[in-house]
Amino acid sequence: MIPASFEYYSPTTLKEALDFLSSREDVKILAGGQSLVPLMKLRLAKPRTIVDLSRIPDLNYIREQGSRIVLGSMTTYEQIETSALLQAKCPLLPQTAAVVGDVQVRNQGTIGGSLAHADPAGDMPAAILTLAAEMKAIGPNGERWIRAEDFFVGLLTSALEPDEILTEVRVPALNGAKTAYLKAAQRAAGFAVVGVAVCLRLDQNGSCNNLAIGVTGVGDKVYRAEAVEKILLGKRLDANFIEQAAREVTRGVDVIEDINGSKEYRSHLAGVYTVRAVKAAMQA
Repeated sequence: MIPASFEYYSPTTLKEALDFLSSREDVKILAGGQSLVPLMKLRLAKPRTIVDLSRIPDLNYIREQGSRIVLGSMTTYEQIETSALLQAKCPLLPQTAAVVGDVQVRNQGTIGGSLAHADPAGDMPAAILTLAAEMKAIGPNGERWIRAEDFFVGLLTSALEPDEILTEVRVPALNGAKTAYLKAAQRAAGFAVVGVAVCLRLDQNGSCNNLAIGVTGVGDKVYRAEAVEKILLGKRLDANFIEQAAREVTRGVDVIEDINGSKEYRSHLAGVYTVRAVKAAMQA
C-alpha cells in the first residue's frame, strides 16, 4: 500500500505553518500520523500537500494553569498516560490514553491529531467531551477557543477551519472526581465499537451530584448521554438503578451499523458498557 504522490512541508514555526495553509489548497496537517497515514496508504485520502507539525517547538507540553490543565496539541498518548500531573488531577485522560491502539500508536499519536480527525470511533474525543474541555485554534484571524460540545460536528468533521491549527487543549483539574473509560475494542485496530467515558462526584450521602457521560463508536460523532445523566443525577447509584438508566444511552441517537455490529448489538453494548463504566468510576 503506497500513498499517492504529495508535496511535503515541515515548518519550524507556527507562523510558517499558518502562512503555508493560507496559501495552498488541498492541504492536510500531519500531527502524529496515526490516522492520516493509513488513509493515505489506502488512498482514501490523497492530499496534494502535507504540513508536518513535528518540528514546531512549544506544541508539546502538559502544564497546570490555575484550576485547569493545558496540553499542547502535539502531546502524545504515551506522555498523557504517564503524566503524574494528569494521573493526580485529571485521571480520565491517562485512563483513556492507556487503551488507545497499541504501543506504537500511543508513542506516535497525538491528542491534537486525534481531536482534529474527529473519528466517531476515537477514544480521546469521548474523554474530552466528558470533561467539557476547550480547544484553542489559531488561524489567519487570530485565536479562538472552541468548546468540546461544539467541536465535534459530524463524521470525521470538526469545527476547525481549513486554515486553522489546533494548538492547545484545556481541561479542568478534577479535584477528587471519580472517572473511568471502558470500551469494547475492534480487534484488528483497537477502535471503539463502543466506548464510554464517565466523570462523577458523590456527596456525603452517596448521591450523585455531578455526572458526565461521553459515548463514542455508536453514532456518527461522539455524544453526551444526557438522558442517562438526567436519570442518575441526584440519585444514589445502586446497581439496579444504573442498569435501568443505561437503557437510555442511545436515546435520540442514530446508531450506526457496520461489519463490527448491527444497530441492535451496538445499542445493547452501549448499555452494557455504560453500566460498567459508571460502576468502575464509583470504585476508582
